[in-house]
Amino acid sequence: MKAVIYAAGRGVRLGADSPKVLVEFGGRSLLEWHAVRLAECGVCEVLIVVGHLREQIEATLPVIGKRHDVRFRAITNERFTEGSILSLAVSLPELEQSSEPVLLMDADVLYPTAILERLIRSLHRTALLLDRDFSTNDDDPVLVPVKDGRPFEFRKQRSGEADFVGESIGFFKIEPADLPTLAAETRARCVGEDCSDSYDDALRALVQAGRFGFEDVTGVPWTEIDFPGDLARAREQVLPAILQA
Repeated sequence: MKAVIYAAGRGVRLGADSPKVLVEFGGRSLLEWHAVRLAECGVCEVLIVVGHLREQIEATLPVIGKRHDVRFRAITNERFTEGSILSLAVSLPELEQSSEPVLLMDADVLYPTAILERLIRSLHRTALLLDRDFSTNDDDPVLVPVKDGRPFEFRKQRSGEADFVGESIGFFKIEPADLPTLAAETRARCVGEDCSDSYDDALRALVQAGRFGFEDVTGVPWTEIDFPGDLARAREQVLPAILQA
């Protein structure tokens, strides 16, 4: 299985001097934590999509890769100041060559191996992770409502009936049969000079088509790193909880 990590963004809300994926927690960067968790799950081929300050990220890949026996390759989204759909677009040639499920992963997530294992081992060949214990007070999470055992929407600030609603973790497993639909949805959103869509918009089409199953990881410690307050929470609460699990 191959993993694709999307790390091209500028991280404006965080206000860091380095790429978010190089911010350290417990003496390791987010990128190295990804390598640790992926290697523990037996995923050793990792494509990383870079853009903002890409030289800094690329300089760390040989060291981290050798340390954890992970084969990193980087590809560049030259238009990283626009919508993240363009990062998904540059990875399509790699995705479309795959004959087995692929992992698509946000770069700015701190998490334990158990979360990734749950996704990889899911009986759903195309699957996402959701957490029912979420808050919209300080963030704007992508919400996943579920009805009759299937996610049916994938967006921020939703309302309406559902059996329950969870927050997307930002990790996805896509089976080869669903990759052509994902590719078509992505390319349709990359027409013209102004491409402001998120790659969540392309994933949403698969959710609405009923292609996604889900794994509920409520109670497992994790966090997304978006704002300065997330750094302290990650270091003081989430990482210790991950290491004690």
